[in-house]
Amino acid sequence: MSSEKDAKTLAGAGPHAHHDGNATYDERRRMSAGEIQDAVRAGSVPNVHSQKEAFDIAKAGGWEADALIESLEQEIRETGEQKGFFHLEFANPKHFTWLLVAFASMGGLLSGLDQSLISGANLFLPVDLGLTTQQNSLVNSGMPLGAVGGALILAPCNEILGRRMSIIISCVLYTIGGALEAGSVNYGMIIAARVILGFGVGLEGGTVPVYVAETVERKLRGNMVSLYQFNIALGEVLGYAVAAMFLSVPGNWRYILGSSLVFSTIMGIGMLFMPESPRFLMHKGRTLDAYRVWRRIRGTREIESREEFFVMKVSTEQEEAEVAAGGGSRRFPWLDFFTKPRARRAIVYANIMIFLGQFTGINAIMYYMSVLMHQIGFNAYNANYMSLVGGGSLLIGTIPAIFLMETCGRRFWAIAMLPGFLLGLIIVGISYHMKGTVATEGVYLTGLIIYEIFFGSYACLTWVIPAEVYPTYLRSYGMTTSDGWLFLSSFIVTYNFTGMQEAMTPTGLALGFYGGIAVLGWFYQIFFMPETKDKTLEEIDLIFQQPTMDLVRQNAASSMQTTKDLLAFRWKKVFITGHSVRRESIVEMSERKAEF
Repeated sequence: MSSEKDAKTLAGAGPHAHHDGNATYDERRRMSAGEIQDAVRAGSVPNVHSQKEAFDIAKAGGWEADALIESLEQEIRETGEQKGFFHLEFANPKHFTWLLVAFASMGGLLSGLDQSLISGANLFLPVDLGLTTQQNSLVNSGMPLGAVGGALILAPCNEILGRRMSIIISCVLYTIGGALEAGSVNYGMIIAARVILGFGVGLEGGTVPVYVAETVERKLRGNMVSLYQFNIALGEVLGYAVAAMFLSVPGNWRYILGSSLVFSTIMGIGMLFMPESPRFLMHKGRTLDAYRVWRRIRGTREIESREEFFVMKVSTEQEEAEVAAGGGSRRFPWLDFFTKPRARRAIVYANIMIFLGQFTGINAIMYYMSVLMHQIGFNAYNANYMSLVGGGSLLIGTIPAIFLMETCGRRFWAIAMLPGFLLGLIIVGISYHMKGTVATEGVYLTGLIIYEIFFGSYACLTWVIPAEVYPTYLRSYGMTTSDGWLFLSSFIVTYNFTGMQEAMTPTGLALGFYGGIAVLGWFYQIFFMPETKDKTLEEIDLIFQQPTMDLVRQNAASSMQTTKDLLAFRWKKVFITGHSVRRESIVEMSERKAEF
């Protein structure tokens, strides 16, 4: 049923002038609050089942979105508010959004903290527990291996328990794993602790970006999900600092590894006061509950917020209807990643981006930071202190992404950042051939800083992209594959780091293997990476519905023009003025017009 036809249906339903069948659509959509309430009471609000139609209505400022909100408000008035002990609410919903992002993103802090804490503990733990080199490699890689297990339980936890409860469960796993680490007395116990900790990392790592992406508004999504990577980097720096604090304390590695308990406890308590993702509730058919949450965290005063909720509802219902009609697999949703082109494009794209983020060496370098510093000449204590240089550089690198991800766009960001950390890898590779300790240390640290800064900005994409590209009904399953692949890749790279370094030499590993993958990835991004900045999650659905070759042709033409501009020294156009202007929200547009 088209919106025009629905509007004509409404035209004969009420006594007001805008209901006149001869009125234009523009006149009919400018209905007063009273007229909309009349339409809701009369039951003449149209059912919109097409995603495209919903977008058309939203762009035209259609009254249907306001009617949906009014009908839900009426239902709340009839059923009453449902507030419990953990029900938190602010007069300004935007304050809730920031608090929600802060607590959820603390999961990144925990993930980064546990990655870097083991780096400092590596200097003492193997000796105290009598571990061989092989055993210590498994201790280091035990967390990413456990995270693969955490990723495998991500889909059932997210689908059955929801995003919020999955994050709370991950906090419990973090706490148990951290406590076992601190109290480990043998190889078996430390391995078990690392694997349990990994389960928490895997479950949280795939859930938090989705939780954030599903709740924040489109113009902030890239920046807010990037905040998760910032927290990972902050956690890594904090981990190196904590290790430095306890280096001189007897039993130092136990205090180092046990320190994460403080943060997992704070995050777990904070998440108890956070609401469930409104898109998850909508996915489960709980429209009124989704609206209650939406009203708390986004508000309904702004036109754009109301219309995004309207499009979200229609899109989710369309997905569910297609699955029910045989357009998707209800019993085996995984099959849709093979049989539906839109889902297949998303899973391939998301996981290639994760491959590029992991197989260019970041986690191996972070896990073995202290060991690498020791290799080039620093003693055990100074090696840990110098690890702060690498961790601090990664942290600094994430800051531009938080502020500029939505301004520059995902595609530009990836293509611009990857050559930067490739340059860092080249310098690191050269450092191993320098003569003299001072020269080696200077060149190595220069390369490491460049690598970490550019990779810090690039790494944000490995969380932003998977969180936003999957359709709603497949998002939990898609994130299971992406999250599992991320940590499996981390395990492979970390576990084989020592062996690969011995087989390829440090230069061969840094420059030949990691650098070679970076070069191939750069060309992949030029031709196959779509732009999703400033889009709602429902608008991203439309992007992935287009054939891959159409995208390649668009990207090839864009890349050719950029190359011409670079060769003609039109660098201001390429890096500043050439970016598409960010789309105004309906509210911003209205406020700007009101000024004239």
